[in-house]
Amino acid sequence: MADLRIAVLGTGANGASIGADLTRAGHDVTFIEQWPDHVEAMRAAGLRVEMPDETVETVVRAHHLCEVATMRHHFDVVFVLMKAYDTRWACELIKPLVAEHGLVVGLQNGMTVDTIADVVGVERTLGAVIEVTSAMFTPGVVERHTPPGRSWFALGGLTATATARAPEIAAILGAAGTVEVVDDIRSAKWMKLVVNAGELVPSAILGLTMHAAVATPGMRDFMLRAGLEAAETAVAVGNRLVPIFGLTGLDLADPASFVESLLDSVMHDFALPHTRTTVLQDWMKGRRSEVHEINGLVVDLQRARGGTAPANEVTVEVARRIEAGELVAGPDNLTLLTPTLATTSQE
Repeated sequence: MADLRIAVLGTGANGASIGADLTRAGHDVTFIEQWPDHVEAMRAAGLRVEMPDETVETVVRAHHLCEVATMRHHFDVVFVLMKAYDTRWACELIKPLVAEHGLVVGLQNGMTVDTIADVVGVERTLGAVIEVTSAMFTPGVVERHTPPGRSWFALGGLTATATARAPEIAAILGAAGTVEVVDDIRSAKWMKLVVNAGELVPSAILGLTMHAAVATPGMRDFMLRAGLEAAETAVAVGNRLVPIFGLTGLDLADPASFVESLLDSVMHDFALPHTRTTVLQDWMKGRRSEVHEINGLVVDLQRARGGTAPANEVTVEVARRIEAGELVAGPDNLTLLTPTLATTSQE
């Protein structure tokens, strides 16, 4: 498989570190990135990935996003690590360069697998669940909190034919972490959305690390409530509760305990004491977040079926106010979130 051409579309913290893993494993990897300073830093000095127990420097081949139009060779595998809201245009951009029998793999949060399939075709699409925690504030330097030995992925297609090709990609992606092939990728991705609904945006609203947020009185209950609403929504629209992160022994008949197990796994197995979610990192950089693709999706689907998701609704509204400059992420925002718990407990 070393002769396959691989593109990593979106080489922020996760994309860059995964791309570096694949490069060091001997694969032909092209980095495609939209942050100009990051591209120039990687070209000048390679990529530096700082992990808890080691720092690795890798010479990589990095290209600016605008250079895609100048590329003439095709890619056998494209790993997409753009923000969920950038998925459609990014896939349209790379579509002319996907080989006839190539695969596009969405290593993203959010329910992006159908969007990718809509652009490149269902048989050329694999969805993925990704659990890698990292950060990047300096061009060319990644802080990776979960090295390959602690990173986890799931892969699957929307058809049996596509899923049958997932082991090919698992063999490649295995350089970056543990990889499982699943037979229900939509449900698996929904389970990651359950986790994200509970911890990704809510902890960012407090402006705290994940561990500090969950330790704040009242916040853990709110996070669990938001996650439970997402789990209930997932089932209501036709998905199943399925284990992710390699967990076993979960009570799939008890959504509340299931959600608690998932959130606890993230906190214990993947988050370091100083880990901040991607949403908080986005806000620190002045960027908008994926709140509408995560908590907002839960709200929209519940409204469409005549239901409600109060914890996710208030999460979306407070996040909107932060992104509009009306609020600043910080612990005082807890008073905007926790009254929702009293409301839902009375229903």
